[in-house]
Amino acid sequence: MNRRLLLAALPILAIAACSPGGSKTDGTTLTVAATAVPHAEILESVKPALAKQGVDLQIRVFNDYVQPNLQVDQKQIDVNYFETKPYLDTFNAARGTHLVTYAGVHVEPLGGYSRKYKTIAALPTGATVAIPNEPSNGGRALLLLQKAGLIRLRNPTDPLATLADIASNPKKLQFKELEAATLPRVLDQVDLAMINTNYALDAKLNPVRDALVIEDAKSPYVNFLVGRAGGEKDPRVVKLIAALRSPATRAFITDHYKGAVLPAF
Repeated sequence: MNRRLLLAALPILAIAACSPGGSKTDGTTLTVAATAVPHAEILESVKPALAKQGVDLQIRVFNDYVQPNLQVDQKQIDVNYFETKPYLDTFNAARGTHLVTYAGVHVEPLGGYSRKYKTIAALPTGATVAIPNEPSNGGRALLLLQKAGLIRLRNPTDPLATLADIASNPKKLQFKELEAATLPRVLDQVDLAMINTNYALDAKLNPVRDALVIEDAKSPYVNFLVGRAGGEKDPRVVKLIAALRSPATRAFITDHYKGAVLPAF
């Protein structure tokens, strides 16, 4: 299946949505789509400070990576906070949207988890590995597996590498491509699952303690506040960006997630 079809095939699993009337334009309310952990938690931490500045931050929680972009593009929600730039670039290309990044906030190191093995070296020949089924996070997972010495890619730096790009697979790993949100739920059914930190935290996994392999602080996969072109000049958005990149938010991320989520500013 090609990359465009992979993205189009993602199921729509939004668990919250804006009303059909669209986002409010009363000058004080700012709606933002986010995944639950850590994005919505970080947004909740800045909500009181924004309220003091006259901004009523309304957080809409989703459990997928598609609807937050679609609803912002359709002007049903003002901005979103859940994604990396490689994912956004792939989404825009596949969907014909024109969303842009506003400000980088944090990094969620992607990790490999197992219920059956304690180390990467213990993975047997023919082990089953589950990876996200969309291009940016799928490629990200393959890059991390390459870094762990399990595979070799034809282009060792391609962020959108696919299974077809694997040049060497000494352990004859068997791959399953699954929707990212479901990966924690299949841990008992596979030997290794490559899980985004937001879903790992939501499943009560501790990336620092539980991941057999994990990206480091140099990961280029920064999570951005995203919106429509020009929206970054909206005074409400300006205040949100300042709050998300403040010393208080840096302290919240550092203290609350203890290395599982890293400030990117």
